[in-house]
Amino acid sequence: MMKTTSKKITIKKIDNLPARQVTYSKRRRGLLKKAGELSVLCDCEFAVIIFSATGKLCESSSSRTKDVIARYESHTANVERLDQPSLEHQHNHIRLRKELADQSRKIRQMNGEDLEGLNIDGLQKLEEEIEGGLSRVLRTKEEKIMIEILALGEKGAELREANYRLRQEIGMLSNGNGNRAGVALESYVSTADEGLSSESTTNASSCFSTDSSLDDDSPADSLSLKLGLPYRG
Repeated sequence: MMKTTSKKITIKKIDNLPARQVTYSKRRRGLLKKAGELSVLCDCEFAVIIFSATGKLCESSSSRTKDVIARYESHTANVERLDQPSLEHQHNHIRLRKELADQSRKIRQMNGEDLEGLNIDGLQKLEEEIEGGLSRVLRTKEEKIMIEILALGEKGAELREANYRLRQEIGMLSNGNGNRAGVALESYVSTADEGLSSESTTNASSCFSTDSSLDDDSPADSLSLKLGLPYRG
């Protein structure tokens, strides 16, 4: 029995015009048939557009060819828009990494490190920047100290005014009750401990009293005044 072997066809342009037309007709029908079968089996859309050597159009699609082409163009445009931001993000990432490296090196240089790459002009510029920054720090520090001093001065003036009013009230009470009468004045002051905690209310008392050991012969205007700072328990 003779065994026949199929000859492999070389894929190249067919020079014989009639043979080329026959092959085109057969392969075209086979291509369209396979595309239709793929659409049915896999529930997909397809569109095939073919122009022959003579310019004749042949097209086939699962739906309208224009709809498939419009869908393709929309998909391609979306892909391009998605790719473009990713490229921008990559460029921004590279730029930010470079800026971070430059700023980190500048901070090290201001701390007196990594100075080998600087020439005389670079060192002079770095010195001027450090001196300028130091002067700004000192100026800000002085301003804050002055603000605190003024605040303390205002608080001291308020305390002196309050002390003056208390002295006047004590004097009025003592004059109204006589020299031998003892007068006790209690006041409660609430203060803040640096803004974190409140101290408990304390009693500040100022007492005028006569000496109990004085007899009737003692001068009437003999008076003992006892003043003291508030006790902090």
